[in-house]
Amino acid sequence: MATKKTTITKDKIVSMYMDYVLEHSEKPKSVYHFTKINDFTETEFYAFFGTIESIEKEIFKMFVEKTIDLLNKNKEYEMYDMKSKMLSFYFTFFEILTANRSYVVLVLKEHNNQLKKLMQLSGLRNSFKNFLTEIISDDFRTQQEKLQNFQEKTFQESSWIQLLLTLKFWLDDSSPSFEKTDIYIEKSVKVSFELMNIAPIDSLIDFGKFIFKEKIYNK
Repeated sequence: MATKKTTITKDKIVSMYMDYVLEHSEKPKSVYHFTKINDFTETEFYAFFGTIESIEKEIFKMFVEKTIDLLNKNKEYEMYDMKSKMLSFYFTFFEILTANRSYVVLVLKEHNNQLKKLMQLSGLRNSFKNFLTEIISDDFRTQQEKLQNFQEKTFQESSWIQLLLTLKFWLDDSSPSFEKTDIYIEKSVKVSFELMNIAPIDSLIDFGKFIFKEKIYNK
């Protein structure tokens, strides 16, 4: 009796791609090579992706989408204030990254070219910016407009830089259960919101001491 062929889906291709990268410590040389060793056709591949590189971008985008999906399943999440939603995003997102750490470390540390890294994270960036737009509350927007000329784009770009810095810290973190990354997240998110409220001094000093200790004193 012939074995029924597995239906090819986007998630299935992503799973096969991540397995290939982890097993070979490099990405597939071509779509032909990748589909042949996984026993499906190029036509099936192109129904979901245009290039090998587009899978890389999709993976990080899927990490964000999974994060948001998990957040929305929490009935209390909608009641959170803006800072709490941001913290929830960070902790959930980095839990997902940790579950896939071998892959993430491999693909992000293989490139010395920062531009290639950012291109790989372009899907993540767009999804994260959409998340930021969704969590900006009317109260927060009104408060910021009273204090300064609030620009949503500026908020998005500064938050994106903060996420990249947190990602870099996590990649270098060797503490048990990445507990230092948790501390970094708590302090950096607190600082960012207090900076927007123009009341940053205590948290900024506290965050600065933490970074100094981790990056200089502990070397």
